[in-house]
Amino acid sequence: MSSSKAMLKNRSHLGHKVRYAVSNPARIAPYLKRHARDTWLRLKHPDHVDYYRAVMASDTARNPEAAVGSRSHDRWLALGKMQFDYLAEHGLAPHHRMLDIGCGNLRAGRLFIDHLDAGNYYGIDISPDILISAKQTLTTFGLQDKLPHLTITQNLTLDFLPDAHFDVVHAHSVFSHSPIEVIEECLAHVGRVLAPGGFFDFTFDRTEGAEHQVLREDFYYRTQTLIALAEKYGLRARFMEDWETRPHGQSKIRVSLPG
Repeated sequence: MSSSKAMLKNRSHLGHKVRYAVSNPARIAPYLKRHARDTWLRLKHPDHVDYYRAVMASDTARNPEAAVGSRSHDRWLALGKMQFDYLAEHGLAPHHRMLDIGCGNLRAGRLFIDHLDAGNYYGIDISPDILISAKQTLTTFGLQDKLPHLTITQNLTLDFLPDAHFDVVHAHSVFSHSPIEVIEECLAHVGRVLAPGGFFDFTFDRTEGAEHQVLREDFYYRTQTLIALAEKYGLRARFMEDWETRPHGQSKIRVSLPG
């Protein structure tokens, strides 16, 4: 995992941006292009969900795998396997019912779908474009008989889902792109859909310094901020130390019902 020094970085500060640009000159032009695009999209879409849906539409049009944070197809495969292996090691069983928040184009979802009994996977995403790509992934990997549910959502109130239904809820690289009010919305409602003994795993970009964001796309939070927010809604939350050994830049918290 990242060093303590890296955990203290504030990527929103001008000084950090200048030092990064000097060290990585080839990335200046892509950054400026992204900044211009994001500024335009924020002006068109003041609401964060609408804004990020537009970001995903733009990214997916270029490369669906890159849109979900994979630099190459091999990396897409590896990141999906890493997510699956972790939950399998933590007891994910075929009979479990799983809700995958921000399922994307099924980078990990294809493995969850293959592992779970038919009909037990429910993927939701704010982006219709990435869900179209998800359906293509289903076809490519021959998973049609597993009858997964893939649903567009406008928010994270989860109000269209049944009570106490899901054994595992999963959100990978979702809160890393979410302002605190979106995270709170999810934590305020996820307890209702968790089955007894179930848990909710989510990753986040961790900082040990000042909480900050970059381009309203990448958000950095302190662990205790998110744990306290879960506890505000009567949930137990713990930092998953064993995830830190994985080759991934984000950290993980597990939330469960008390008792």
